[in-house]
Amino acid sequence: MPLPPDLPPQALTILALERRPFPTPGAKERAIREELNLSPVHYYQLLNALLDDPRALKSDPVTVNRLRRVRESRREER
Repeated sequence: MPLPPDLPPQALTILALERRPFPTPGAKERAIREELNLSPVHYYQLLNALLDDPRALKSDPVTVNRLRRVRESRREER
């Protein structure tokens, strides 16, 4: 999958992490801390900003659209 050169490496890493399945709820948070050296709160702040970035949509439309749908359904639940 060709990636736009203007998307920062950290953004690409976040999208790659979101494509991975995690066997347990804590496994994702552990991967965020160990692999990205970020707190989960900061990670999700970056992820939410990334979902609104048109470069991310162009880079990985399937993942970004899936995450946008999840985000929207959670907003509607509130």
